[in-house]
Amino acid sequence: MLSLVESERQRRWLSLSRVWHAVVAAVVAGSLAIQLWLIFSGGVDANSGEDGGTASILVRLWRLFSFFTVESNVVVLVVCVLLILDPVRRGWWWDVARINALLAITITGLVFAVVLAPQLSFTGAALVATVGFHYVAPWATVVGWLVLGPRLGFQWSKIAGAFILPIAWLVYIFVQGPATGWYPYTFLDVTEIGLGRALANALLVLVLALVIALVYRLLDARVPAALESTTSTGAR
Repeated sequence: MLSLVESERQRRWLSLSRVWHAVVAAVVAGSLAIQLWLIFSGGVDANSGEDGGTASILVRLWRLFSFFTVESNVVVLVVCVLLILDPVRRGWWWDVARINALLAITITGLVFAVVLAPQLSFTGAALVATVGFHYVAPWATVVGWLVLGPRLGFQWSKIAGAFILPIAWLVYIFVQGPATGWYPYTFLDVTEIGLGRALANALLVLVLALVIALVYRLLDARVPAALESTTSTGAR
């Protein structure tokens, strides 16, 4: 009888996990759709507040997908879709991908709230998109992992793997900047603040990400999750 009760409880948590991650995926997809519509209609960018000026649609699209905000949200979208299919999915590379999503989207939310939001003001559709990208997606992603699980282990090798994409993104930004004259964020803009300060800011963000990883590692070990990876749901 107890096993039946536990099985029913597990099914309810599985259903809740699927619904939760479906909502997060819908928020991210909706925000991205709004941003794409704004670009094609000559509206502002929900990351920078710029209207694109004389830039072509292709240039604006390239810039859009060069924002760490958008890249982190796309990773979250992919992770959420896979969690809908299997809420207790596990595997080394999968854990790395999910840790990357958690760290990247947390950095997105924190950096926007502390550094960028005071400099920007949005209305209408751009406001809806920026709320989805920078507020709803970050905290809903973290809450989903913390409450629902499953736990990821947060071994040092996984944390190191999760830093590959952010570091690669920083390298890309500093390489393309001199060639294009464009940087996605003012705190990385070499032309405005100089290379030394821009590199220092990049290092500061990486250190912040490492601190967040350590906090999440502790929470992962100490806080029980509703779902664990003992039950495979791939065929459900």
